[in-house]
Amino acid sequence: MNRPHMLILAASLALVNVSHAAPGAPAAAVLEASNPFAKLSTLPFHYPAFDKIKDEHFLPAYAAGMRAHLREINAIANNSKAPTFENTIVAMERSGQLLTRVAATFANLQGANTNDKLDAIDREMSPKMAAHFDAVFLNEKLFQRLKTLNDKRAKLGLDAESAHLLDRYNKDFVRAGAKLSAADKEKLKSLNGQIAVLQTDFTQNVLKETNASALVVDTRAELAGMSDAAIEAAAAAAKERGLEGKYVVALINTTGQAPLAVLTNRSTRERLQAASMARGSHGGDFDNRDEVVKLARLRAERAALLGYPNYAAYSLENETAKDPAAVNKLLSELATPAVNNARKEAAEIQKVIDAEKGGFKVAAHDWAYYTDKVRAERYSFDENQLKPYFELDNVLVKGVFYAANKLYGLSFKERKDLPVYNPDVRVFDVFDANGKQIAIFLADMYARGNKQGGAWMNEYVSQSALMGTKSVVANHLNIPKPPAGEPTLLTYDEVKTTFHEFGHALHGIFSNVKYPRFSGTNVPRDFVEYPSQVNEMWMIWPEVLANYAKHYKTGEPMPKELLDKVVASKKFNQGFITTEYLAASLVDQRWHQLAASQVPTDVLGFEAAALKEAGVDFTPVPPRYRTTYFSHAFSGGYSAGYYAYLWSEKLDADTVEWFKENGGLQRKNGDHFRKTLLSRGGTADAMDLFRNFRGRDARIEALLERRGLTGN
Repeated sequence: MNRPHMLILAASLALVNVSHAAPGAPAAAVLEASNPFAKLSTLPFHYPAFDKIKDEHFLPAYAAGMRAHLREINAIANNSKAPTFENTIVAMERSGQLLTRVAATFANLQGANTNDKLDAIDREMSPKMAAHFDAVFLNEKLFQRLKTLNDKRAKLGLDAESAHLLDRYNKDFVRAGAKLSAADKEKLKSLNGQIAVLQTDFTQNVLKETNASALVVDTRAELAGMSDAAIEAAAAAAKERGLEGKYVVALINTTGQAPLAVLTNRSTRERLQAASMARGSHGGDFDNRDEVVKLARLRAERAALLGYPNYAAYSLENETAKDPAAVNKLLSELATPAVNNARKEAAEIQKVIDAEKGGFKVAAHDWAYYTDKVRAERYSFDENQLKPYFELDNVLVKGVFYAANKLYGLSFKERKDLPVYNPDVRVFDVFDANGKQIAIFLADMYARGNKQGGAWMNEYVSQSALMGTKSVVANHLNIPKPPAGEPTLLTYDEVKTTFHEFGHALHGIFSNVKYPRFSGTNVPRDFVEYPSQVNEMWMIWPEVLANYAKHYKTGEPMPKELLDKVVASKKFNQGFITTEYLAASLVDQRWHQLAASQVPTDVLGFEAAALKEAGVDFTPVPPRYRTTYFSHAFSGGYSAGYYAYLWSEKLDADTVEWFKENGGLQRKNGDHFRKTLLSRGGTADAMDLFRNFRGRDARIEALLERRGLTGN
């Protein structure tokens, strides 16, 4: 299961799709010519001119972009001619070029390479952008033109994609409050502004708290078990903080921390786990408990104003799940077998602890360390045996790119001439099987203190036939950067994440739609993870693995017996993996299925009660994210939607079976997946796209088998 996941643009921006406006809009003239956003980038595919973009360019470009966009929207709304699909819907699709450029670039940089100035701009612009999109969606004249078209859409003679676009716009406007009374629209504007500010505060608190909560230790001995390179990196991190002679172990955004698997000192493991789990809930400037309470209440109030019993009901209506009952059913059906499996795994761990005369019961900070011992005993290998075969460049070029070439005919050429916002970012031209360039791909793989945690894909430019644009997409990971001269050796999970995120990139690269509203990953949230999860299957596909899994020193391929052990262990630890994910998903749903009057003030108490009620309160397996650092749930992107990974995995597991049934890594299979699904974006109902690909509805048996949940 992979980490955050999709940072495309702000949710409101994605709704109205100003992120893909047409070149040539006159509005940019209001900016000084020296501002790089004043005109369309002249670099290939309108790639951002990172070398020219400065922090001070954003605010004036935002201001000009919003003014220009509103002028365009008002011109559409006040058009004296009767509404047509072209002068209303297509005109909205074409609006907002300047705002597109600044918002897309800012959102991506603020996530991947932020600083105090960008954070301040984010805090200033969040409520302003919320108000801006209220001015669009709550424009009564604009909505009446849209409604007129929607009421007679059967008579408009639209093609399927255009008809779907009209339907989506109508739903977007209604869900944004277009049918509310004037008084309720004012209430909604106030709620939207407050929510935007709180989401920004929550996000920034998570990053700052993660940096502030890094574990500091005094001696090298306390880090026993970590590699020499990792210990040296910890010493360098301490020196950067003015802690010469000490060691700093940085945190990642999940509850579990990678060093827990190797640290032999139990006290150090306990301190590291405690630091991770306390984030955002122990006082100080970055405590997120108040933000959680306020956000939960305001979201519930907003949902009620729009006619929904709670925020989850509002959010899920737009997803393939449709309602909270469907999500609750899925999570509850899996909770008992998942926890049962986790308890069995805990018993196996306890046997190892007892055999070593440890004298303690397995705790959360012991799980990863002793799981590797159980794995070593059962399968005669541990994770550290894999890392020498997982060198980053090999994984990316000879693994991820190789699989894309074999399956889809893609080829990649690295280029050094385009500017980047950080020296570690790599840029590749992407060519189709016919030799024609179809995209530019950025790979931003290393962790930084000014980079949001997790992994995600984003777009700087999205494909659209209407706009004549092609994709500029990026993948972001948080792989610890080794000391200079040392190879970057990945864990099994990091390799899996690399393949996963490139699955998102393929969704953007292959987009072949007319309207920007439907480009690439503009699909329901509980469908967007599906293609990325499918792409994980090629990680251990024999032909692909043999091409990239080579020892970084000797070049020798990974021994077949080691690969066999990896494959045999695929279901290993699935009780833990499924339980930690379900626990987080359930916490997300419990918060967002509350009415405003039901929102508690005791954040951690509510979380504990929710886990107990759902039967997933198994202390050795805490939630993958606790409430106070659960960015998926409280920063806006996956609010009431963290279940989406598991929902998508049902489709993914069934799709993997299809590939196996049809010969695996073959062009004919890739071309079919691309034609029927990857290239279609959001142009049709998501589940119809799946049926077009698979020939039937998804079945759950493959998912249950994969996660070892059969027979429980």
